[in-house]
Amino acid sequence: MKSSFYRDKWSNLKAQIITPHDFVRLSQQIAYSFMDAYLKDCHYEEEYIDLLCEMTTFSQDTDLNGVAARALFGIIIESLCDDFEDLQTETYTRVMAQIISYCRKLRGAEELDRFLQAFQIYTRDDLLIRINRIRKDSKVLPRKRNVKKVLLLSRVTIGADVAITSIIIQRLARFFPSAELVLIGGSKLDEIYGANSNIRLRQIAYNRKGGLLDRLSSWQTVLDIIDRELAACPLQNTILIDPDSRLSQLGVLPIIDLAHYFFFDSRSAVSFAGNLSMAQLTNAWLNKITGQEDFSHSRVWLLPSNLQKAAQLSAKLKSNGARRVITLNFGVGGNPRKKVGGRLEQDLLLNLLQEPGTVVLLDKGCGDEEIQSSNALLAGIEASGYAVQNAVFDEGLDSKLNRGVIGLQTRIGEIAAIIANSDEYIGYDSACQHIAAALKTPCLTIFAGSNNMRFIRRWSAFGSNTCKIVHVDTLSDPSAIDVEDIIVRIMNERRL
Repeated sequence: MKSSFYRDKWSNLKAQIITPHDFVRLSQQIAYSFMDAYLKDCHYEEEYIDLLCEMTTFSQDTDLNGVAARALFGIIIESLCDDFEDLQTETYTRVMAQIISYCRKLRGAEELDRFLQAFQIYTRDDLLIRINRIRKDSKVLPRKRNVKKVLLLSRVTIGADVAITSIIIQRLARFFPSAELVLIGGSKLDEIYGANSNIRLRQIAYNRKGGLLDRLSSWQTVLDIIDRELAACPLQNTILIDPDSRLSQLGVLPIIDLAHYFFFDSRSAVSFAGNLSMAQLTNAWLNKITGQEDFSHSRVWLLPSNLQKAAQLSAKLKSNGARRVITLNFGVGGNPRKKVGGRLEQDLLLNLLQEPGTVVLLDKGCGDEEIQSSNALLAGIEASGYAVQNAVFDEGLDSKLNRGVIGLQTRIGEIAAIIANSDEYIGYDSACQHIAAALKTPCLTIFAGSNNMRFIRRWSAFGSNTCKIVHVDTLSDPSAIDVEDIIVRIMNERRL
């Protein structure tokens, strides 16, 4: 379809009372048509991106704007980023540069434009030239210069922060033992890094479901934080590490003078071997910029109070006669493609409970939808004759069970403490698999929603413990998924 077709549809829609349903349909049609043209022969339909930018910034209704933003990010940007191919990475950069150039001209975006001009970014080409220079940058960390402060951007998602950022923290603490480490990221990081007194967290919110200006405003907040940090420690004694963060839109937005900026191009297909996990890739990059051969596994630093509560629950279950405590989490971080379905989840629970002395701690997840799904699972397990209990972590944990399921409502730091005191962890591709690896708890990931081998290898849990996956092809023919077959494979991997 020619771009004028969608321009006409958008003009007609604006002339009416816009319903969310119509808005969703049109934004998704435009986004998928962009990908259709790109996948066929790498054609870049610029007008489609402009249309989506217009749709995500035209209304005073932020929820309506967020609909188009989700189509732009969920269908186009995430697809380009998840392939770990250089061509797709270059196209992502082109899309993001176009988005930024569009947004800076909007009414209300004067500050965005002013910040860009401060970095001498005046055009879309300026953004592209800058990021291409960064990706070719081969400078190494300064050995002789007196580095007193290391600024580190969060990856935004907890799983990526555990898999990547925690490794950077450990390696740089050894390389610059006297430097202060300042982590710029969300408040949840305090739950998984809070016991590390060497990290100072500067909190910032990034709205992954917001509109374009909401997402870009996080960058402006980062710049404000950096300015305040540089007021206390001059630029000449500071470096900034960008681990391919959403806060910089994967390096497209400028953060600091390039002489002090180190960018981990985690989506490159050529920098390192294609079969590395994110943990291995991160270490390989750090070896390159430090000039030192070293290796750190992912790690979390959990609050002692949470660890104590979780340890007490585990000890109580074992004293009741439980032989094995298994933590399950069927959350997917808002990405339904990673989910196989309720039948698999219930059958897996029933199979695990057939093992004598097994207590399953089922994390109910985050948000109403995940909690409702977990409650339905628990009802099904109880109807099958097994003991079921519900508990809220911060309201106290006690149980007389030695076999059955406890449904737990937890925060991220609390479920991490539960995993630390479990014999085993099972779940979908989510933050908890990386937390289990960091805590050396044997884990098995049900990996669904992608058939991209490089993506699966990159994001599989990697640790000094046993980390295994069972891949489920939910894309080729969902109707052909054999739940019994998947259960057999899971049980087999657990025994190997």
